[in-house]
Amino acid sequence: MITNAMPINSVSALSGLNPIQAKATPAEATESFASFLKSALDGVAAQEQNVHKLNDQFLIGEVDENQVLIAATQAELSLSLTGQVRNKVIEAYQEIMRMQV
Repeated sequence: MITNAMPINSVSALSGLNPIQAKATPAEATESFASFLKSALDGVAAQEQNVHKLNDQFLIGEVDENQVLIAATQAELSLSLTGQVRNKVIEAYQEIMRMQV
């Protein structure tokens, strides 16, 4: 039996896309990508701040150690993913620079 991998809700979300947005200029696409990266990095920083806050609450006995460990692991994974994305971007840039015109 073949099942549809895309949930029904995401299909209705796709129907709301504006076809004009799909034909964005390079400047608009760069702006959109830059804002996406900024929001992703802000999310990683927010997770780090959350770990510090939970750690402080743990020290005074307000939070369970499991919550601190879960938050720390999530922040660690986010930071690791950020580092891997950075490495891939650098590799792609270096590959482009090696291309001969």
